[in-house]
Amino acid sequence: MMMLQTEYEFNLPKGFVDQDGNLHKQGIMRLATSMDEITPLRDSRVKSNEAYLSIIILSRVITQLGTLGEINTGTIERMYTADLAYLQEFYNSINEGGDSLGKVTCPSCESEIEVHPGELVAPVGG
Repeated sequence: MMMLQTEYEFNLPKGFVDQDGNLHKQGIMRLATSMDEITPLRDSRVKSNEAYLSIIILSRVITQLGTLGEINTGTIERMYTADLAYLQEFYNSINEGGDSLGKVTCPSCESEIEVHPGELVAPVGG
């Protein structure tokens, strides 16, 4: 029986600095559900600024970031733009799983290979 992978580890390029000055780079994102994309459309912040949609969605699907107890829209709002862009791309990669290929370099032989987006991320615990 094939198991569906629903959680993926990520490492932020810059990292999130909390109010105590602690840096958080490693996290886990789960696959989005239909409700993760539908519910934010009712939010007044999205109605006044469509760009806010990704902030709300990311706050719903990121289940862990370093040792933070909670990830909410305020957390995502305070991220560096490089990290936000990375998370948006990561979200698209694991949720859309399209046919586009990415290139990675083998750490052993240093040859370049093409992989599908879902293969570019590390599964949780693997």
